[in-house]
Amino acid sequence: MQPKGEPLYSSAATGTPTTRPPTRIDELSAEERAVYSTLKPEGLPRHVAIIMDGNGRWAGRRSLKRFLGHQQGAKTVQFVTETAARIGLPWLTLYAFSLENNLRRPRAEVSFLMRLLKTYLDDNLERMMKNNIRLCSIGRTHDLPPDVQERMRAAEEATSQNTGTTLTLALNYGARSELVDAFRKLAEEVKHKHLSPEQIGEEDIHRHLYTAHMPDPDLLIRTSGELRVSNFLLWQIAYTEIFVTERFWPDFRGIHLLEAIADFQRRERRYGGIGESCGEVEEDPERMKVAVS
Repeated sequence: MQPKGEPLYSSAATGTPTTRPPTRIDELSAEERAVYSTLKPEGLPRHVAIIMDGNGRWAGRRSLKRFLGHQQGAKTVQFVTETAARIGLPWLTLYAFSLENNLRRPRAEVSFLMRLLKTYLDDNLERMMKNNIRLCSIGRTHDLPPDVQERMRAAEEATSQNTGTTLTLALNYGARSELVDAFRKLAEEVKHKHLSPEQIGEEDIHRHLYTAHMPDPDLLIRTSGELRVSNFLLWQIAYTEIFVTERFWPDFRGIHLLEAIADFQRRERRYGGIGESCGEVEEDPERMKVAVS
């Protein structure tokens, strides 16, 4: 069932219907309202994904321990999520903990990140309820510590009836592992339904992804200035607009989310087609000539 909000509308790329949650613009700060006033409400993205990068470097620039950067980054999550909820953003997906983080970071740091996640869930559940935020997760969460899984399930259940922004945390997530998991499920389906290879289309892969229940991101934000997607939502960002900021994640705030959306609205999305600024189109193929030197 779709939550109550603004009327349904569809993605230009996929046709996925989405309901815009109610807005609470009066709760934005004065600075945020100034940026929001420049936006076209009808042109807001449905789904924003963020690669939250730079916690360690934020701490290093201040001669602090890395864990303090992670703590500040956790606070930023709630600041940004609440701004997203106030402007009626339907979907916000945050790359919180990658599969590579789990495998390659020092065990002490991974253990701290798990404790920090539990603390975030405990400390912010009431705020999520107040802001009508629904919490979800994607990734190989079954490999996380049992107590973390329990806290996530409890928070997801507690917020399941909320009708505002859906905050999705990518935990123990990797896009390649997501595709492996999707292909395994698809292979089982092919086996049981006796499908031929010619019958398999993109939609069959899509519905086995972790994100099958949500539209693809319209906008991907990466903090800290790195120019890579770091194995995040590789299938889903095929036509996503990318916005990179030099700002480290602990310094990112709701106003910076709005500024990224403002930049997004200045772009022309073509999905492989021809835009208004791409030159005059010749409609008669007979008049087209190939110039050779």
